[in-house]
Amino acid sequence: MLRVTRSGGQRAPAPLALFERGKDAPVDSTEKRLSVAAVARRPMSSAASTAASRRWWDADAEDYQGEHGAFLGDEDFVWCPERLREADARLLGEPEALVGARVLEVGCGAASCARWLARQGARAVGLDVSAGMLRQAALATGRTGVAVPLVQASAEQLPFAEASFDLACSAFGAVPFVADPGAVMREVARVLRPGGRWVFAVNHPMRWMFSDDPGPDGLTVIQSYFDRSPYVEVDDQGTPSYVEHHRTLGDRVRDVVAAGFRLEDLVEPEWPEELTETWGQWSPLRGALFPGTAIFCCVKQG
Repeated sequence: MLRVTRSGGQRAPAPLALFERGKDAPVDSTEKRLSVAAVARRPMSSAASTAASRRWWDADAEDYQGEHGAFLGDEDFVWCPERLREADARLLGEPEALVGARVLEVGCGAASCARWLARQGARAVGLDVSAGMLRQAALATGRTGVAVPLVQASAEQLPFAEASFDLACSAFGAVPFVADPGAVMREVARVLRPGGRWVFAVNHPMRWMFSDDPGPDGLTVIQSYFDRSPYVEVDDQGTPSYVEHHRTLGDRVRDVVAAGFRLEDLVEPEWPEELTETWGQWSPLRGALFPGTAIFCCVKQG
């Protein structure tokens, strides 16, 4: 499921810096409900990152679907804000390859991609760390009548047997939010059969250098591409409520290869000329100048 990442516009340029944010947020916003008070640049363990992600997405699930549900659809597979769809791109393979295939959607959110896959004849499973998001998935099942198994678990510890799936996919789910993305790659490799495809989309690593402003101010570099300090939103007690981790393109490639995958393609969707809408940090202005999304197409070797 496509999710808008939040890092950039509120990032401090120096590690461990704190500054006030969210004071103008709507009264009933997730920021207010979680008492988000500041942004910190500090190390985050896997356990702490998982807890923060669960806290945020449980609280934000209904608002997120209210804002983005129409774009995502209840049973559609949209890879990114550039509106690249699996129906057109076929990054997971030709339509006949999906029929009967066992497919895992990692970080499924409301599981719109998993339901689309089920409509194509796949045996899809949706996995997410957030019970709130999985509740949204269950509600969408009621609206569509398309049911897929839903599992709550961290992507760093997949609760499946080896070689359980033929394909795996993730559209901005899980990978940007975990402290150890290499563990995600190893776990996906473990549950895929040899020759299985793993395709995942993340915010393009070069976006880390810029603020999240979709306008002209978002065209200025504000920090180093090589600064891997996590972006962490904390409440007034210092408890993390949102976390996002940065990896360079090289880091992502090394994680993929080390897990036993062959990187078959790296897709950087171009901004469509006819698309005039803005989605978070993605906008026609920025999209015309540099990529916002990176999609890694991988095949398990062996």
